[in-house]
Amino acid sequence: MLSLTTLGLFSGACLALTMTPGPDMLLIASRSVSQGRSAGFASLAGILVGTYCHAMAAAFGLSQLFLAVPIAYDVVRFAGATYLLYLAWKTFRASPIPITPAGSEVRFPVGKIFRQGLLTNLLNPKMALFVLALFPQFVRPQDGAVAFQILTLATVLNFIGLIVNGVVILSASQLSQRWAGRRRQSRVPQYLLASVFAGLAARLAVASRN
Repeated sequence: MLSLTTLGLFSGACLALTMTPGPDMLLIASRSVSQGRSAGFASLAGILVGTYCHAMAAAFGLSQLFLAVPIAYDVVRFAGATYLLYLAWKTFRASPIPITPAGSEVRFPVGKIFRQGLLTNLLNPKMALFVLALFPQFVRPQDGAVAFQILTLATVLNFIGLIVNGVVILSASQLSQRWAGRRRQSRVPQYLLASVFAGLAARLAVASRN
């Protein structure tokens, strides 16, 4: 069982990391602006589940594969970049997104958005290495099962991420509603989302393991 001191230190580290703008926050915010808070929370849910998957991989030692076999890291990295480029192209080619007045948010395929968030997270080997680098610093074998401790830490990270990114989603969706009174239909939100996907793909493609 993790001590309260360990959980407190880990929570502080997670809060600092989560509040620092990064790829996940950018993706969630752009989703919320372009498609509303439901899409933002669906994307966040996929990312949170992906974090659990990376934590489980770290618990069973699978994440160390990226360190031991460099080609495995590159395969996953380029697969993730290709998938993000595919999402960018699909978003760019989609029909204009209707911007609706407050209280009449358009219904987007939440399940599809969840899966996209999940795959985007799973195909990011940097996330696997992040979990592998951070979590062991707070794990104490003498405190019980290592796998349980890692999953506990993942839960703390996800809980803090839910709060911080939840605020981002609500703020971004409010910005989207302000646009509603100006134009009923616009390609600007989807161009924004497509640009985010393309930017994340480029970032992932040139990333190193360091």
